[in-house]
Amino acid sequence: MKKNVFLMLFFFAAFAARAQDITKGTWYNEEKSAKVQFYKQGDKLFGKIVWLDDPNKNGKPRTDEFNPDPKKKELPLMGLIFLKNFKADGAKKWEDGEIYDPKNGKTYSSEMTLVSATQLNVRGYIGISLIGRTTKFTKAD
Repeated sequence: MKKNVFLMLFFFAAFAARAQDITKGTWYNEEKSAKVQFYKQGDKLFGKIVWLDDPNKNGKPRTDEFNPDPKKKELPLMGLIFLKNFKADGAKKWEDGEIYDPKNGKTYSSEMTLVSATQLNVRGYIGISLIGRTTKFTKAD
């Protein structure tokens, strides 16, 4: 009996750990105007735009028009890596990252918390995390 309980706990723990992997599938931003795909590079987590509900502007791919770097203003939003350098802090939290907002061209400190299997809270802030804004990403697939 003890062996069966141990096996059940092991499989539950393995499933729970896999369920926390936000790199599987894509996530909608709060407005559902974009899908984000997360990926790991070494021990850090990044996120890039892989789908836009309105990918074109005036018949051309939308670009990063508000980027403060003139060389980057013509780069397409599709494929833009806007979540960078997050470090895991447990199974459901990532911190010490950056979020770039292509709507205003500004970059903020950021942290992310997996609230459930279908909701990820992404917080951008200046200075300390108490002064900032949280947006909710939802699982797309």
